[in-house]
Amino acid sequence: MKLTKLLFMILLGIYTLNIQAQETDANIFGDVQSHHEHVPFASIYIEGTSIGTSTDETGHYMLINLPTGEHIIVAKALGYTTQKKTIKVEQGKTIEVNFELEQETMELAEIVVTGTKTFKRVTESAVIVNVLDSRSLDAVQACNISEGLRFQPGLRVETDCQTCNYTQLRMNGLGGSYSQILINGRPIFSPLTGLYGMEQIPANMIEQIEVVRGGGSALYGSSAIGGTVNIITKIPTKNNYDINMTTFSIDEGATDYVLNGNINVMTQKRNAGAAIFINRRHREAYDHNGDNFSELPELRTNSFGANIFYKPTPNQKLEVNFSSLNEYRYGGEIINDPAHLALQSEERTHHVFMGGIDYQINFNEDNSSLITYFAGQLTDRDHYTGIFPDDPLDIETHLEDPPYGYTENTTLQVGTQLNHRLMSFLGGSNVLTVGGEYVFDDVFDTIPAYGYETDQITRNLGGFLQSDWEILPSLNLLAGLRIDKHNLVDQVIYSPRISLLYKFKSMTQFRVTWGTGFRAPQAFDADMHIAFAGGGISRILLAPDLKEERSNSVSASVNFDYPTEKLIAGFTLEGFYTNLKDAFYLYPFGEDALGELFEKRNGPGATVQGTTIELRANYNRMIQVETGFTFQQSLYDEAVENIEGLEAKREFLRTPNQYGYLTVTLTPAEKINGSISSVYTGPMELVHFEPDEYRTSSSFTELNVKLGYTFDFESIDSGVELFGGVKNITNAYQDDFDSGKNRDSNYIYGPAAPRTFYIGLRLKSF
Repeated sequence: MKLTKLLFMILLGIYTLNIQAQETDANIFGDVQSHHEHVPFASIYIEGTSIGTSTDETGHYMLINLPTGEHIIVAKALGYTTQKKTIKVEQGKTIEVNFELEQETMELAEIVVTGTKTFKRVTESAVIVNVLDSRSLDAVQACNISEGLRFQPGLRVETDCQTCNYTQLRMNGLGGSYSQILINGRPIFSPLTGLYGMEQIPANMIEQIEVVRGGGSALYGSSAIGGTVNIITKIPTKNNYDINMTTFSIDEGATDYVLNGNINVMTQKRNAGAAIFINRRHREAYDHNGDNFSELPELRTNSFGANIFYKPTPNQKLEVNFSSLNEYRYGGEIINDPAHLALQSEERTHHVFMGGIDYQINFNEDNSSLITYFAGQLTDRDHYTGIFPDDPLDIETHLEDPPYGYTENTTLQVGTQLNHRLMSFLGGSNVLTVGGEYVFDDVFDTIPAYGYETDQITRNLGGFLQSDWEILPSLNLLAGLRIDKHNLVDQVIYSPRISLLYKFKSMTQFRVTWGTGFRAPQAFDADMHIAFAGGGISRILLAPDLKEERSNSVSASVNFDYPTEKLIAGFTLEGFYTNLKDAFYLYPFGEDALGELFEKRNGPGATVQGTTIELRANYNRMIQVETGFTFQQSLYDEAVENIEGLEAKREFLRTPNQYGYLTVTLTPAEKINGSISSVYTGPMELVHFEPDEYRTSSSFTELNVKLGYTFDFESIDSGVELFGGVKNITNAYQDDFDSGKNRDSNYIYGPAAPRTFYIGLRLKSF
């Protein structure tokens, strides 16, 4: 008992001394303003310590019982330049420190993370990073990321199946499996998820999308040859809500209903918060050519998720994000009976859960940070793919054992990353990054009636090292090396990358990037898709001697922006070149009793090269214009056979040599908003089965318009927006679809949907 009492007295004494040590009665108060308006929820902290707070809703703050001495106090807010002040704190004294922040010039100073795995301003990143934020997605009325990514330079989203409508993202002339899609920086968008995932992720889940084109992103692993797309989910910045209901009429032949909801909540101390989203959609099947077979499948989605953070101290952050995506998709003959009674159909029921946990701690006066993370994705899928046979014996077999199947897919990633900033490094400064990660993917997909089965497990252990050296204020050298050991590749693969940035004055940046990468000899998205052709099903097999494909990429660009008080205008001109060694291609392997077979083989190599130009202007935040156009060429080194009996060709199929986009965003008054947008797709060469032949598509120009008006209700700090518009006004849509159950489902090109009218209502807080 005496010992217990003694320990209690010692602990009480330590606690009392600690309290007395903290009670300096040295306080700071003040406000943060910008152009005579207070800035709420700005971060205020003492540099090099864990002491900090945020301004309240009126833009005021207070720090109490500060340690005495000379300190640097920092004010930081999203969309404003950071300001620092040196202060002297004395015991028993209270001083006032106010801040006047400047708004960042238009979009020039956006913070991005994808290019270097560290936070950088767009103009200071040695790798070009394009940003598509939630406002831009709203301006083009994108329901999901598939619809939004069409409005980015160098990118093209294509629909690849007339029955189920799976989509691919093509970057710089390369197919979908050459692009790596990340969720909050993590590669949990698996090779299977790539089939339908871009349509399953709703736009209201997204804060912004960062795009890095080309193979310079060796830090992100083997699939980033064409480029990297990082989908960053919404994070809470204040207490607010946003509810959106939209009705679409698709060429007067089908309806599409979408309900979105977002709620953001924050604690008073601003050290914890949650951004919650819900999404519900029901689209009817759409038949364009009147044969009672759909060109747009029926869709029913129901999704929800959240991004939650907690800051135990100003230098620590724990972030948890998760989303549950549920989708039913049916395409083919439009009937109310079970899928296997349709003359031809595909039915998919997806249950997808994905999420991650990130922990970050900054130390060494914010010169060092340690990040650890875990992320994963689980997919359960029930599916049907089949054609109702003509022969009575085959019908009996079909009814006894219809070709239903199921899929299980698990993707996991665990990793850590350490950043350290050297303020004095050979005359400049350097941020060193080192890290390692392990990615596991297991997919099992089967249709017993077809004897079809994919059982693929991939494991990749990777490490990366990067030096972000600011040699001079105008010269930056980014050098990195990624090391990968993939279980389907015999040897360790080293993927170096080097990027050089030269800033000429404050308006012009010149960049040169070189990087290497590889794709493992495995099945990717389209390889797992079963298509219809000539009354049978076509499948893709992997060649037994398939080996990895290697890439070597070079790009160079000049970026210029001229800002004035009310106008900013600029351009980016980029040239890109990618050489593929042992390039994958599909060899026509013949037929079996079920239909066409293709074998994925290594080809002789290929070269993809071209130029992308971007133009942009923003006048007083009232009119913003962005456009991008790509001229490119994708050729195999030697001609490859696409259909047995037809001429071999060097050209990549389904790959136009010209494509581009345009968006014009209008805000003529505070309550009025509008947009005009367009997507251009040039001619491309395709193959068609029965008759077996090459065909060249016509070019397509899709034109869209949107207009909205907001009614303010200041008494409840909310507004109601009425909006409406038309997508694909000129109805530039494919007019030579195949018909009936024996149609070639891969013969599809051009815009994803015909003319579509929509009207919506949005309730949101200020």
